[in-house]
Amino acid sequence: MVELMYFNAGGGHRASALALEAIALAQRRHWNIRLVNIFDVLDPRGHFHALTGLHPEDLYNKRLARGWTRGMAQELRLLQQLIRLSQTRLAQRMQQHWQGTRPDLVVSLVPNFNRVMATGLRATGSTAPYVTVMTDLADMDHGRFWIEPGLGIHLVCGTAYAAQQASRLGLTPTHIHTTSGMLVRPEFYQTPTQPREQAMLCLGLDPARPTALALFGGHGGRAMLHIARGMPQVQTIFLCGHNHKLAAQLQAMPQQAPRWVQGFTPHVANFMHMADFMIGKPGPGSISEALRCGLPVIVMHNGATMPQERYNVRWVQEQGVGLACTSLRALTAAVAQLQSQLPQYQARVRAMNNRALFEVPDILERLLQHNGKPTGVQADAHSACHSP
Repeated sequence: MVELMYFNAGGGHRASALALEAIALAQRRHWNIRLVNIFDVLDPRGHFHALTGLHPEDLYNKRLARGWTRGMAQELRLLQQLIRLSQTRLAQRMQQHWQGTRPDLVVSLVPNFNRVMATGLRATGSTAPYVTVMTDLADMDHGRFWIEPGLGIHLVCGTAYAAQQASRLGLTPTHIHTTSGMLVRPEFYQTPTQPREQAMLCLGLDPARPTALALFGGHGGRAMLHIARGMPQVQTIFLCGHNHKLAAQLQAMPQQAPRWVQGFTPHVANFMHMADFMIGKPGPGSISEALRCGLPVIVMHNGATMPQERYNVRWVQEQGVGLACTSLRALTAAVAQLQSQLPQYQARVRAMNNRALFEVPDILERLLQHNGKPTGVQADAHSACHSP
């Protein structure tokens, strides 16, 4: 059994788990996969929900939806201290879970809890490999968000910088596995079934006009209202996610250029294929999805940028695949600059060639085989999902 450990704080952790499950099934890997929300293990009787009426991730997600992210660096340090103080009890919960499931491989797609989970797994006497697949482009400067040395954890890194961090913090080369990018879902590797021009005309968009795609996570962001108000002349697709109020406000705003406002959709890739560039917060998932669809990015960052996303701004600039803005006032100039050099940015984006979706299962397969577990994969595994 392969257990994929996730939680619903933000959307990227569960999305990465689902991406791994989907590609393993598409490649017909001989794995018995089980997705596990870690809070179902750590709080099996739902005490937190009974006390507050909320799931543990809800508070975080509500703050993201409202853009209340200032001060998260201090709150993160507090959370990590609370986890350390509760280490013994939390590890015992994980131990009890794994005594019942006896996995052959554990794959964590979450930060902060990896010391707890790895300790619980080893307490059962299991020698199953424990693998952390980072869903951020880098760890915090001090580590211990993703990287936990001294526990024999295998770490899958989507950037060379994250691999360097792991090495500096004491992980051995045999336990550091670098991929060509971050995990994104299989549909981001597929060719759209509808031609771009036809798809845009169906939405009332002009295929001849440069098109922005505004994406600020699964709950949107109030910055999208400022974008619509400050750049009414730019044809824009607004993906508002679950934020119905935001979508209604955008639809009611006057416009000088065609605009499409979309609520939650599982077809983000289709909308990205219609656009020329993306505007959004520096989330690793949305950046990676945009790049996979050929879009340069403009990332918005300021004092409210979450600590785990700050490196992403630097990475976008170092790779030459987009621009960074510290204020909405500067966004108009950034859009003009990007459009004036769009072919050059698009060429650098095409050169990225993120293959992590296909690389990570191969890494996991090798670890299973090294641990003496019989595995297998169909001969056509690497042609699954229309991989280019």
